[in-house]
Amino acid sequence: MRKLVYVVLTALAVALVGCVTINVYFPEAAAQKAADQFIGKVLDNGGANPAPAPKQPKPAATDGQPSAMLLDLLVPAAHAADTPDIRIQTAATEAISQRMQGRFQGALGDLLDSGAAGFTRDGMVAMRDAAKVPLSQRAQANATVADENRDRAALYREVANANNHPEWEAQIRATFAKSWIEKAHAGWYYQNASGAWQKK
Repeated sequence: MRKLVYVVLTALAVALVGCVTINVYFPEAAAQKAADQFIGKVLDNGGANPAPAPKQPKPAATDGQPSAMLLDLLVPAAHAADTPDIRIQTAATEAISQRMQGRFQGALGDLLDSGAAGFTRDGMVAMRDAAKVPLSQRAQANATVADENRDRAALYREVANANNHPEWEAQIRATFAKSWIEKAHAGWYYQNASGAWQKK
C-alpha cells in the first residue's frame, strides 16, 4: 500500500512540475516570428507575407515503457513546448496595426526619414533631433510620437493578454524592440544597447 501511495504521489509531483515549466516558458522564437510578421506588415503597408505557423514535432516513441506512457498520460503537452505558437492577431492588434500603418505612411514616416525621430532600445519611438522639425510643426510631431508610443504600449500588453500570460509583457516588448530595429529602413535612427543613437 505504501509503495502505491509513493508511486501516485511521485507521478503527481512530476505532472505538477511539468505543468509549471510549460506555463512559465516564454516562446521566444515564436514571439520573434510574430513580431517580424507584425512589423513587416506595418512598415511595408501589408506587403509582407505572413510567416507559416510552426509545425508541431511528432511525439517521441515510448517503446512500451510504462513510466514513459504514464508521463505522456499525465503531461500530454510536454513535447509541445519545443515549438509553441503565440497569438498576435486580435481585433485590438489589427486596429493598432492600421493606425501604425497610417502613421508610417504619413507624419511618423517623415519624422523617421528626416532623422528627427528614431526607434528606442525599449520598443518605443522618441524625438531624436527636434531641430529638424520646423517650430510650427513640433507640437504635431510630439503628438504623433505620443500616439505611436501609446499604441505600442497597448500592442505589447494586448499580445501578452491574448496569450493568457500578462507577465510576458516585458519580454514581448523586448522582442518587438529588437525587431523594430532590425526592420528599420536605411537612414533611420535607432538606439543601440547603451542608448546611443545610430543611423541604419
